[in-house]
Amino acid sequence: MNIDLSGKAAIVTGASGGIGLAIATGLSKAGARVTLVGRSQAGLDQAIATLRKDGGGDDASGVVADPGTAEGCAALIAARPDADILVNNLGIYGACDFFDIDDALWDEFWRVNVMSGVRLARHYAQGMRERGWGRIQFISSESALNIPTEMIHYGVSKAAVQGLSRGLAKALAGSGVTVNTILPGPTRTSGAVQMMADLAAERGVSARDMEAVFLAENRPSNLLGRFADPQEVANLAVYAASPQASATTGSALRVDGGTVESIA
Repeated sequence: MNIDLSGKAAIVTGASGGIGLAIATGLSKAGARVTLVGRSQAGLDQAIATLRKDGGGDDASGVVADPGTAEGCAALIAARPDADILVNNLGIYGACDFFDIDDALWDEFWRVNVMSGVRLARHYAQGMRERGWGRIQFISSESALNIPTEMIHYGVSKAAVQGLSRGLAKALAGSGVTVNTILPGPTRTSGAVQMMADLAAERGVSARDMEAVFLAENRPSNLLGRFADPQEVANLAVYAASPQASATTGSALRVDGGTVESIA
């Protein structure tokens, strides 16, 4: 399958590393003109250099903004008023006992994981609808369906993203704009790698062996038997952004290693 996104402008939030950078690189390699969004110029400069080293285009650029705030969304929109592809990848996570999650932390997870996508989709979807073509993606998580007891606030925020994506897809029905969520499972991002390294040091095992221990203890339904690489998640996101995926909308697309116990 030859995915050609030449002439398309894409925006990827949370793109300084991990899944976001992998998606931005994949879209760029397919010909899209990609804007990476991150909170620091140094981080974006390094990400763009990595993108180009990995085969992305020289026309990739960055915008320093924090879409986790209303002001950050406004700054991004001012810098890039239009887009054909919007990937809402920005998100935060972290383990915390439910009874220790105060209102401020709930508010932070809602603001970053949900409202960033609400604000950006509300703006960019209008231009896509007028032009009759567009792709909006929300990077959710298998935790939206398997709410983890160690981070209920995260799972709830991602479940909200699922509802947002489905509702927006219905609002844009027949417009030529598709809206989908991508549901990664445990993925080898820098944050996950560090977490495994910390746990491995406590357990006296290697970081890679710790992945298997973590899956057995926390995600026993996982069928892959390992963490996914960000590129494996990006492959699905690039397809969902392509013209070939024109009949895929309102869907929760899983790249979760079989973690979710469902045949649907």
